[in-house]
Amino acid sequence: MPLLIISLGILALLVLILGFRVNAFLALLLVSLGVGMGMGLSPIESLAAMQKGVGSTLGSLAFILGLGAMLGGLIAESGAAQVISRRLTSGFGVKNIAWAMMLTGFIVGIPMFYSVAFLMVLPIIFAMAKETKLPILYIGLPIIASLSVTHGFLPPHPAPTAIVEFYGANIQLTLIYGLLLAVPTVILAGVVFGKTMRHLDVKPNLRLFKSVELPPEQLPSFALSVIIALIPVLLMGLAGIGQLFLEKESQFNKALQFIGDPIMSLFIAVFVAVFTFGRKSEKSFGQTMDGLAEHVKPIAMIMLVIAGGGAFKEVLVSSGTSEYIVHLMKDVTLSPLIMAWTVAAILRIALGSATVAAMTAAGIMQPMVALGTVSPELLVLATGAGSLTCSQVNDTGFWMFKEYFNLTIVQTLKSWTVMETIVSIVGLAGCLLLDMII
Repeated sequence: MPLLIISLGILALLVLILGFRVNAFLALLLVSLGVGMGMGLSPIESLAAMQKGVGSTLGSLAFILGLGAMLGGLIAESGAAQVISRRLTSGFGVKNIAWAMMLTGFIVGIPMFYSVAFLMVLPIIFAMAKETKLPILYIGLPIIASLSVTHGFLPPHPAPTAIVEFYGANIQLTLIYGLLLAVPTVILAGVVFGKTMRHLDVKPNLRLFKSVELPPEQLPSFALSVIIALIPVLLMGLAGIGQLFLEKESQFNKALQFIGDPIMSLFIAVFVAVFTFGRKSEKSFGQTMDGLAEHVKPIAMIMLVIAGGGAFKEVLVSSGTSEYIVHLMKDVTLSPLIMAWTVAAILRIALGSATVAAMTAAGIMQPMVALGTVSPELLVLATGAGSLTCSQVNDTGFWMFKEYFNLTIVQTLKSWTVMETIVSIVGLAGCLLLDMII
């Protein structure tokens, strides 16, 4: 009976979002309330569970998402992304342009939210294609694949960070494992697959964006741009290494855990960026601080969708559904990683939104952590990988890629959709491989 109610709840979510075009946050709240009452909770108990779920999910996540948006905004407006791309392109040369684009996307994508990073790299892609006379998709796919991988696999991006909270995973270890998976995934989905697109010569839609060129004297140096973009990753990575190899109670390890906490690492990065990028741009301290508020605005709806996912998760816990799923699945031989990937993939294909798919799948799969048969960090990555699969016409990312690159729907399916699916499948394969090792 509980599985039937969950299935009906997901079906209702599909109908509300796709059929009636209800906002994803409102749809998640309606479904959470309905599933809670269907499981035997009273309306008041359902609301209490939803409030608890929203609070526990956004507790530390609000800090991470807010600081992450500020850091991404500072990198975007400072011109750091252009500095990184130009240096890497000149260093790698035209022959290895795909590798330069991949590395640019990786560095830019780690601290910046996907939609912001996507718009930031478009001028880079189009400028490089014009300068090198190479097909736009050959240039673009490596950098877009990098953005997709960082968006789906790596904290402090919204979905993986929220799933870490759901599964009780270690965020630093998730980042380390995610980086191990990200490199081969980007190479296969971006560089290798991108080579198959050399024959497809299309003209991008340059009217859809405005490229802002800063004067050279206002641009940060390459070293500063890279260092600030990677401060959170470096600090969290050091904390993860400390957990693996240092004594837990040593003062040095405690110091690493403090500066490597995701909130603290982002906090440090934001202040370094404010005092370096801000000074370079000749803005006053007050103007730079005012800009931070503008950088946070675009993530408001993302935070609400994540909160809705937290409400749904807590309803499942409070109603006893989690215990039922644990009991049901304890004798199942199928890998929890494959189960999490499959659930997320089905929701992604049905709903379109990777974030909604990942959050909903995590709420369903959370009880599997209690079985102790799989690393919660790998479960985070498998869920994130599943949420990226087979992007098509019900995904906003599909249409952004189609319109900006001026593709037909068939061309978008052959390029964007295949690339996203490669990322998803390679991510799952990497999780299964790591599961055999760790």
